[in-house]
Amino acid sequence: MTAKISYADVEVGTELPAGTFPVTRATLVQYAGASGDFNPIHWNERFAKEVGLPDVIAHGMFTMAEAIRVVTDWVGDPGAVVEYGVRFTRPVVVPDDDKGALIEVSGKVAAKLDDNAVRVDLVATSAGQKVLGVSRAVVRLA
Repeated sequence: MTAKISYADVEVGTELPAGTFPVTRATLVQYAGASGDFNPIHWNERFAKEVGLPDVIAHGMFTMAEAIRVVTDWVGDPGAVVEYGVRFTRPVVVPDDDKGALIEVSGKVAAKLDDNAVRVDLVATSAGQKVLGVSRAVVRLA
């Protein structure tokens, strides 16, 4: 695969299509099985509250993975992401109901770099609070 977005067609400030990603308790169980991270803060409400959390929380790496989907969906090739990092600022709290939580992600091109690369800055929120800080990806475009 190759990036579907041309470097020449992108300017600083270009906004990526935003994404909203649902997360339920079932999603957390599936992620725990796939990742091998069975920490009870991600599935056991009683334990999560005993350690001071408001409820069960999503895995940080799951949140990070959902956020980068805005970039990979935009560029059309996950392999075009050459660098990605975040700072975890708040957990995504996942209630035990039919709705769960939403992770809402927006992004924009913050800088044009050498070698057809751009830096994309992401904003990820859940329940109106920023859950990732300094969330940035470097993406090589066509």
